Amino acid sequence: MKASDLLRVGGTAVLVAVLGVVATFFGGWGILLAWGSTRMEAVFVATALVATSVGITASALSARGLLGELASKIILAAAVIDDVLGLILLAVVGGMSRGRINLPDIALTAGLAAGFTVVVAKWGASTLSRVLPHFHSRARAEEAKFHLSLVLLFALGALAMYTGVAAIVGAFLAGLALEGSADARVRDLTRGVSELLVPFFLVGIGLRMDLGLFRSKSTVLLGLGILAMVIVTKLLGCGLGALAHGRGNALKVGLGMVPRGEVTMAIAQMGLTMQVVSPQVYAVLVFIAVSTTLLTPLLLKIAFADPALEPVRA
Repeated sequence: MKASDLLRVGGTAVLVAVLGVVATFFGGWGILLAWGSTRMEAVFVATALVATSVGITASALSARGLLGELASKIILAAAVIDDVLGLILLAVVGGMSRGRINLPDIALTAGLAAGFTVVVAKWGASTLSRVLPHFHSRARAEEAKFHLSLVLLFALGALAMYTGVAAIVGAFLAGLALEGSADARVRDLTRGVSELLVPFFLVGIGLRMDLGLFRSKSTVLLGLGILAMVIVTKLLGCGLGALAHGRGNALKVGLGMVPRGEVTMAIAQMGLTMQVVSPQVYAVLVFIAVSTTLLTPLLLKIAFADPALEPVRA
């Protein structure tokens, strides 16, 4: 997949991301208030739930060989956009928790995040196609292209974190930028690294989950209620945004936007540290991240395997 593929569906992706974020935010906020949470906790949790995990979604689509489909391109572009939207919401919520909202800081954060994403997506591939061969011709190490690719991955991941976006978005954009320069050998080596490291990410999520907190019936009901909400709101909100491309693609996009992961966990940990989010609610957020990660392959199989829904390729 090329960055230009995502830019071509940018208009639809923005609509998908915005509708999904709005629907999920108000759904989460309403459920937490009904459960008895404070307004601040409800807003914080709603913010944690809005962003789709780029890494989990891309991995699931790639494993099924679906990255070439129009729906997949919309999903990945929208997932990057709603990560930026989630960052803006977090800046607003963080200011509310401190009793003041600094609009210039929020505008600067949003501008840096959006600018970083657009610049790398639009010009990253063309720049690397000219620069990478220059470095490779002077490198003496074996697998020099692979080494340079890893350096770029970590550099863009760190830069993404510096601008406020999740590191995995920077890594995803690095992959898009390298698409035209990386050969089959680099792809094989990268696949091996991902197969080694992905389980550590999932283990990290699981280690933060205290199952003992789910002895409470109230906590169990909250977890199941939020799980149903994040599926339904993304399905309806994001699906509505993609409806112009047909009912089949709308279903695929809606279900493909369900997984939560790194952004949800980062905001949840911040809320727990600030004592805005209770341990019970934190456990529920971990449950959501784990559950949606496990459900994603099944949901994508359902959406993309329906014979009545013909795949559309861009």
